[in-house]
Amino acid sequence: MDRSGWALRRGWLWAWTRRAPLLAVAALFAAGGAGLQLLSPSASAQETVDPHRPVQADAYRDDTVAVDAATLATGEDVYRTVCSACHETGANRAPTRFIVSQMTPDAIHKALTEGVMKLQASGLTPVQKVAVAEALTKRKLGGVAAPPPLMCAGKAAAFDRAEPPVLDGWGFDAANTHRLPTAAAGISPANVKRLKLKWAVAFPDALRARSQPALAGGAVFIGSHDGAVYALDRATGCARWTFKASGEVRTGIVVSPWKAGDAKAAPLAYFGDILGNAYAVDAFTGRLAWRKTMDPHPSTTVTAAPVLHNGVLYVSVSSLEEATAGNAAYGCCTFRGSVAALDPATGAEKWRTYFVPPAKPLPGGGGRMGPSGVAIWGSVAIDDKRRQIYVTTGDNYSSPASDMSDAIVALDLATGAVKWAYQAQPADAWNGGCSGAEKANCPQENGPDFDFGAGPILARATDGRDYVVAGQKSGIAYGVDPDTGKLVWKQRIGRGGVVGGIHFGLATANGLAFVPVSDVPDGKTYDIPAQPGLYAVDVAHGTYAWKAPSADVCAGRKLCHPGYSGAISTTPDLVFAGSNDGHLRIYDTRTGAVAWDMDTTGEVTTVNGVKAHGGSMGGGAAPVPYGGMLFVPSGYGFAGKMPGNVLLAYGVD
Repeated sequence: MDRSGWALRRGWLWAWTRRAPLLAVAALFAAGGAGLQLLSPSASAQETVDPHRPVQADAYRDDTVAVDAATLATGEDVYRTVCSACHETGANRAPTRFIVSQMTPDAIHKALTEGVMKLQASGLTPVQKVAVAEALTKRKLGGVAAPPPLMCAGKAAAFDRAEPPVLDGWGFDAANTHRLPTAAAGISPANVKRLKLKWAVAFPDALRARSQPALAGGAVFIGSHDGAVYALDRATGCARWTFKASGEVRTGIVVSPWKAGDAKAAPLAYFGDILGNAYAVDAFTGRLAWRKTMDPHPSTTVTAAPVLHNGVLYVSVSSLEEATAGNAAYGCCTFRGSVAALDPATGAEKWRTYFVPPAKPLPGGGGRMGPSGVAIWGSVAIDDKRRQIYVTTGDNYSSPASDMSDAIVALDLATGAVKWAYQAQPADAWNGGCSGAEKANCPQENGPDFDFGAGPILARATDGRDYVVAGQKSGIAYGVDPDTGKLVWKQRIGRGGVVGGIHFGLATANGLAFVPVSDVPDGKTYDIPAQPGLYAVDVAHGTYAWKAPSADVCAGRKLCHPGYSGAISTTPDLVFAGSNDGHLRIYDTRTGAVAWDMDTTGEVTTVNGVKAHGGSMGGGAAPVPYGGMLFVPSGYGFAGKMPGNVLLAYGVD
């Protein structure tokens, strides 16, 4: 899962560091969330904030500010006496403390005062509600005034019906290539050095920006850490509407297509939240069309952007139970990863494929269950020619290890039936307890915890053949025959590790696969040195075309590391990659030479009138080039990376 041991300064890990060593904390992170909605949804998603409301000068929340001891004691007492009966057991689908702690204190407080937890919290005083929100997150409530969006007026508020979605979903196309033609991108080797910052938007109450933008109707659609989803005017960054989801929206946004110029078109925008809900909202108004909880398990989350294809919405279902299992009192584990096919108009389920059988009590008692896990982190790829869906899977959480964990799997496009599976790493069962001193709930396999985080790609090689290309946290990239599932090649590109290795996304162009490698320190010893950087390999054979190892430019900055953890994008000429060190670099596809380099961690003045800055870049949020612009979410205050809270819009000057 998505974890690291170095993010201890930011408060939201504090409760876990008291009962587990550093590596145990590192090992707890994944694509995570829970199934219970902690905030009331927006029935009408149109935000009515006042853009002239005074705010403090800096929108970035410095969470090194300590919560005082008295507040911590009060909050811990409230949690123990009022909350733990459900949140420590999963009763009523209540998310565990670990999952709740990843929310903002403001979100928890809102749930207690006006959201779905209002009834349960009715016996608490206002002071107790604040205390429990701050104690759970180790962050001060309202530490910095949240900047409201600058709302659009006049022509900037209108959607351009002549422009249907620019990209076919998160993967840019059904095959997940993350490739855009140079003419469409409008950025080429001839003009790339003229890229300048045009505008920036600060996300309120945020430590990370990991939702990939979608482009349609002259707007940028993007989610945020505090659960807000925005439709921003592409030219200026003002907001046409905002919608408030129940929890963090880290998935990319997917907008349904329409016929250019159709005055009656009513497209929907699809996304998921950290609490396991999938949403559809009206793309032109932001009003909620439907919401669906994707699995009844209390640790469910949605980390991958949904995939819309030929009238079906495919949703990957993930979990944070792997982290919850670090609690010795927890009956580990019962979550089952799945892909569900939904009616995009209503959210009704057409079919669902699970990748692990139902858990049963394990020998020896103690409430332990298995098998479990096999979460799906990434978006699926579609192969119309073969009528197949390609999926990459995560590890097992408990014994026995099953045969479709850490695997590349082909499903029937119409039914979801498994057609073939290639298991890259057999016998990989692991959970957060494996790194604790007591090894609580650790399965006998004990790792190595080498999930697939990055979604697969259906790639065309220069030999004219198709290959399914995928990258694993082990640092290994694979090429698989799409007709049979047989391995054609594999190449160990990175050292690998519990935080990657190859983490969240690859891209292909010109018969090459571009592979970002993170290889950040994770407290473990490996057989080869770390290999952070960007690498190009031949799609047909896995042989290197070029290597671009990352130099360490961190100069001692905390939470800064070389390498690439997040998703990337490409044209036939350029590769766009955001780094762990906060730099956005653009590489020449033919040589691997850096054509442009920008440090996104510097302070910027945003269109909503406040100061903000970027940070590490990670997760499924790739830089998106289009029309001579480049849209870059920056900040990954999670899993030991540098926090930040901005969307940066660069343009060719």
